[in-house]
Amino acid sequence: MTHTLFSPLDMHLHLRDEKMLETVAPLTAFSFAGALVMPNLVPPITTIEALLAYKSRILEATKDDTFEPLMTLFFRSDYTREFLEKASLHVTALKLYPSGITTNSEGGVASMDIEVLRPVFEVMSDLGLVLCVHGETNGFVMDREKEFASIYESFASAFPRLKIVMEHITTKESVALLDKYDNLYATITLHHLLITLDDVAGGMLKPHLFCKPIAKREEDKEALLHVSLNAHPKVMFGSDSAPHPISKKECCGCAAGVFTAPVALPALAQLFDKHHVLANLQAFVSDNAQKIYNYAPLKKEVILEKNPFLVPQSYSDVVPMFAGESLTWSIKDVL
Repeated sequence: MTHTLFSPLDMHLHLRDEKMLETVAPLTAFSFAGALVMPNLVPPITTIEALLAYKSRILEATKDDTFEPLMTLFFRSDYTREFLEKASLHVTALKLYPSGITTNSEGGVASMDIEVLRPVFEVMSDLGLVLCVHGETNGFVMDREKEFASIYESFASAFPRLKIVMEHITTKESVALLDKYDNLYATITLHHLLITLDDVAGGMLKPHLFCKPIAKREEDKEALLHVSLNAHPKVMFGSDSAPHPISKKECCGCAAGVFTAPVALPALAQLFDKHHVLANLQAFVSDNAQKIYNYAPLKKEVILEKNPFLVPQSYSDVVPMFAGESLTWSIKDVL
């Protein structure tokens, strides 16, 4: 049994830089036609020059594959209209991080005051730039995304022309917002469709499943599954694949991030097939994103087959989700 996906897209991806970039970028480029690349490097991508240089390094690392990196800027409230007009020629979105909320976000936004953000939001609305948001407060870890819901609502209602993507949503409350505001959309990860906090810390701690936003409760996972499996038009796949070396994961002070890039499509095929909705996978991994971002991807066909795939224990110094386990689907060919 085979199933073909056309121009799959990963609309939330971390590629890091230098040696790590060289390791992980080809693993995405092999099976995806494009990906929205996050800007939280050290230092973050805040200039056009830095963005173009980073894109060049990504293209060099993925030169053997048909792949287009879609670039993002690290959101700052002091960007000028002139700067954003120039940047709009090169970027797909701006990524807003609350300060200190996740990996390499220390230079993020300290205040969600609409009047502070208004100048940049209005220019983005005029230019058609997408706002991607890591939506968490600094509250209790299980409540951070739920508490951010009111901020999403204030953004969406105050700037109705601004297309806002709620990144890597994990709660039933975030899912409910999709049908409440025309300009709110969301990415959903593979791992949040499969795990809850119990899988991470209910028994022995599993550091390679620790991520931010943290995995939530069963009812939250079920809400995510419902909209994903049914190809809700306002959700799209964003892996949030976040590689860290083993030394940063298997240690005190474990880094947050699940590395799913090389297993994403076989694992999604297995999940959608299990629920008898394999036909909906195309919309989730490509068609919805094309419409939301008004983007025409490079042509690429990924032929999946129902044939076991034994996931390697590691890729260089990075441990993937399902390491050492066998998935029921694999990638047969890429055209």
